[in-house]
Amino acid sequence: MPASTTLTAATETDLPDLLRLVNRAYRGEASRQGWTTEAHLLDGQRTDLEDLRELLRAPGATFLLARNPEGELLGSVYLQHQSPDLYLGMLFVEPAQQAQGLGKLLLAAAENHARQLSCTGILISVISVRAELLAWYERHGFRRTGETAAFPTDTRFGIPRQKLGLLLLRKVLGEE
Repeated sequence: MPASTTLTAATETDLPDLLRLVNRAYRGEASRQGWTTEAHLLDGQRTDLEDLRELLRAPGATFLLARNPEGELLGSVYLQHQSPDLYLGMLFVEPAQQAQGLGKLLLAAAENHARQLSCTGILISVISVRAELLAWYERHGFRRTGETAAFPTDTRFGIPRQKLGLLLLRKVLGEE
């Protein structure tokens, strides 16, 4: 992970680039270059511009963007303050750039953001059949809460190839 990677908060003008990369990272052939693909589980797009705009405008929300020195978007993470926790979602890295530490950098930035907001933990939801992704988060201090949620049925977030559910995980800050 190059030290020259910059992290900035997204603005509305960043959303088209963010949309392209998030869909590329999660779905379609390009996503298969990385280990975090959902293409084997879902068809269609991961999100759309309207969803990103709604997420960005939510109270206490931000997307942190990781860019290389040339300004290219390499990854991002969505964060929303939901006191006493910070909700973390849509953590992704350009498929060809995965396994180089950028995901860890984004996760560390999310933890710093949570501490700045005096959050006591970070919450995430992960597709229940994503064993490798669940294991990655667990290696980084997240624990399953025992809570589950239904996978969104709105086809604008993808068309499941099988029945899917979400698991809620939480990392307690200060227990690292």
